[in-house]
Amino acid sequence: MQVQDIMTSDPVCCGGNTTIQEAAKLMAERSIGALPVLNDAGEPMGIVTDRDICCGGVAEGKSGDTAVSEVMSTDVLTTSPEEDVSSCCNKMEERQVRRAVVTDGEGKCCGMVAQADVAREAQGAETADLVQKVSQPEGRSGCC
Repeated sequence: MQVQDIMTSDPVCCGGNTTIQEAAKLMAERSIGALPVLNDAGEPMGIVTDRDICCGGVAEGKSGDTAVSEVMSTDVLTTSPEEDVSSCCNKMEERQVRRAVVTDGEGKCCGMVAQADVAREAQGAETADLVQKVSQPEGRSGCC
């Protein structure tokens, strides 16, 4: 199975100047927990999660007008639509991340694959392994 078989195509995205309030509103309206942050060319420059907004924004006393570029993660895991789901899961496990941005041959965002996508579509053992390894506490950082 390939990433394109389970990914969310055309994910909701934002730019680096989007405010954390606008990003939070988009997430709430769409019931999603993360937005790829794209540059003007449509290439990922980061990813902002609800946790980034909470821990890196609100908990730090930043206002809703703060740009997502101030709280986003810039070390984005990317994958291609053609990559094998098992390979993508291995990368997610190694990096202990729950999401990867899918990029096309030109490096532009064309989708997202999340732990939830794997849980819905992949083999049970593959899903269990991903959840277990991503959830390990060592190497994880965060304020909360």
